[in-house]
Amino acid sequence: MTLYTDTSLLVAALTNEAETGRIQTWLGEQEAGSLAISDWVATEFSSALSIKLRMGQIKTTDRADALAIFARLIEESFTVLPVTGSQFRTAARFADQYALGLRAGDALHLAVCADHGATLCTLDRRLSDSGPALGVKTLAL
Repeated sequence: MTLYTDTSLLVAALTNEAETGRIQTWLGEQEAGSLAISDWVATEFSSALSIKLRMGQIKTTDRADALAIFARLIEESFTVLPVTGSQFRTAARFADQYALGLRAGDALHLAVCADHGATLCTLDRRLSDSGPALGVKTLAL
């Protein structure tokens, strides 16, 4: 089974947040080769760290350390799934389900998971609740 880790999990794991310890433990318990991210997660991760830096939640050294650890995780622990044009179109159809309240990036995470048969793992309750309505397995952590 492929477990797709969204950005919320990785930001929590690699910066000082309330869920850091719990998410680090969860990640460490997963089987080798079972974790995946997409190229979109890499983009969102960098953006999230930049936002934290601008908001004064982390220092430049914290950002650099988190980016270095993230790069190492990509090389050693995660399968990186490419994002395709077809997945963008699926994400648009998912976002069209206006009652779900999905943001574009969240719809894209779900579309990547749908395409690969992966389970989306997230801290985002709205995202985890939306997946089953779209035929995507989710795991709220």
